[in-house]
Amino acid sequence: MEFDVVLLIVLLVAGICYFRKLDSSVYFIASVDIFFRILTFIRDNLKVEEISSFISKHFPESIPSIISKYTDGVVTDILMWLYVAMFGVFLFYTVKILWKKR
Repeated sequence: MEFDVVLLIVLLVAGICYFRKLDSSVYFIASVDIFFRILTFIRDNLKVEEISSFISKHFPESIPSIISKYTDGVVTDILMWLYVAMFGVFLFYTVKILWKKR
């Protein structure tokens, strides 16, 4: 099993076990994906070869890239729709908090 799958599984299990409420788990998973995307942006736009190669070797681009790398067909479709639904819930909770502060 590749390092990116192990990293994702450990983070997801730890996040779901530590944050037992749905909103906290959604925030954690979204934060992990955003972190991966920030690292990908740094890798692509920072012209330091050592940092770029380290990020490429040890971190995946995003959660969807891991899903599409290790699954195929219907399983990929189901997992991607779950991912989209999770980000829909994330958007709902974020907007809810913003409206509360108003």
